[in-house]
Amino acid sequence: MAAVRKRTDRPNGASDDAEVVIRVRGLRNQFGKQIIHDNLDLDVRRGEVIGIVGGSGSGKSVLLRTIVGLNQPAGGSIEVYGVNVTKASEAERRSLMRRWGVLFQDGALFSSLTVGQNIQVPLKEYTDLPRALIDEVTGVKVGVVGLPPFACAKYPSELSGGMRKRAGLARALALDPDIVFLDEPTAGLDPIGAAAFDQLIANLQKSLNLTVFMVTHDLDSLAAICDRIAVLIDKRVIVDTMENLLKVDVPWIREYFHGPRGGRPTSSRTGIEIWRPGPAMSSSALSCSASSSPWWFSPSGSAASASTARSTPI
Repeated sequence: MAAVRKRTDRPNGASDDAEVVIRVRGLRNQFGKQIIHDNLDLDVRRGEVIGIVGGSGSGKSVLLRTIVGLNQPAGGSIEVYGVNVTKASEAERRSLMRRWGVLFQDGALFSSLTVGQNIQVPLKEYTDLPRALIDEVTGVKVGVVGLPPFACAKYPSELSGGMRKRAGLARALALDPDIVFLDEPTAGLDPIGAAAFDQLIANLQKSLNLTVFMVTHDLDSLAAICDRIAVLIDKRVIVDTMENLLKVDVPWIREYFHGPRGGRPTSSRTGIEIWRPGPAMSSSALSCSASSSPWWFSPSGSAASASTARSTPI
């Protein structure tokens, strides 16, 4: 087991880890007079799954869109692999965009294109691959996300919600990115479909060594696959592990994790109970064995320290 990292004085949400791939400092987002983020700091580490949560209007999707360059911030800096996104040249931006993929809400597929054609959009935009190879890569990506081969010829309107999300994920993975941004990936899915999508993300993260930045409100997803959680509150962010956030005495965080729709995860050396249902949930607890138990990354801006060791994702 890796040594416990010693916490040093640093901005909440910042990290002393040398493997930081996304570094946000002093971020300010506002629309007119409405300030969404103010002096926000956040680090995302290589190979982790970080969940972004917060109340309605707290700017979860705005933060994602700002990092990928779809929203121009009012202040602060955003570095991805050491390149300042807000000041990068066009060539630097195109190079960066090849290193990440984005799954927007509900897939955001082009309705006039088939699934296969949607997946091919980034391949045609950013590569000079021959048509035959593009077709071959498209088939591989469809299979990677668990879609049947016939899905390639389907239009988005002919797919279920879960299939559209998988198709959107296949497009996000088209260029073999290092970072995947997910915006509410399990929203609108039934519990079985949501759990299957969580499993898919976890498997892909492990096999492809992805860094996953996931905006979500799904408590089960947070418990099942996230190494750390970033809570957007009061225009800034609090970052920690699930276990440590459960101990934070902040009203919104306490209500989110301990409210009537929440639960209380517990851990031990032999296994971890992923979710203990709250009053409004089923009485049967969901659990997993020690062989599939996730170990959380050491926190940033945390109230306690934890090991950086991590076992096979669920």
